[in-house]
Amino acid sequence: MSGVPLAAEEGVSFDDARWMRRAMALAEAAATRGEVPVGAVVVRDGVLLGEGGNGPIESHDPTAHAEVRALRAAAAAAGNYRIPGAVLYVTLEPCAMCAGAILHARVSRVVYGAPDPKTGACGSVVDLFADPRLNHQTVVEGGMLASECGEHLRSFFRARRGGQAS
Repeated sequence: MSGVPLAAEEGVSFDDARWMRRAMALAEAAATRGEVPVGAVVVRDGVLLGEGGNGPIESHDPTAHAEVRALRAAAAAAGNYRIPGAVLYVTLEPCAMCAGAILHARVSRVVYGAPDPKTGACGSVVDLFADPRLNHQTVVEGGMLASECGEHLRSFFRARRGGQAS
């Protein structure tokens, strides 16, 4: 983890900050494996059910996004493909694929860090969670530790480009 204390920030609960920092640590681990640094954790009633870091490159699996990996682990831990009452913390705004998986899993709340202006499905490009025609509604809160999450992504891509400014 980054050496930043787990103190609650203004308007941020201690638990939210704690779990987002765990997701950030998973993102860092993904980056060391050459993956885009995204991490996710699924928590219910204060208990970690599942976690994952991005892994599409190493697994040759386009569905191995951090959110999907965390949801798979959480569903296995819960013994059910649906995990109502769960909160998913992720360092980057979920894409459409991940948003669909989150909705199918009946996750109650999503908390994400940085917005994704290219593939974000929580309002940046589309907002799948806002469609009232869907039979499950998930509360979405964006911007949790957004500057830190975003800087981690920018640094990763800057290094991949050979240190050129973005």
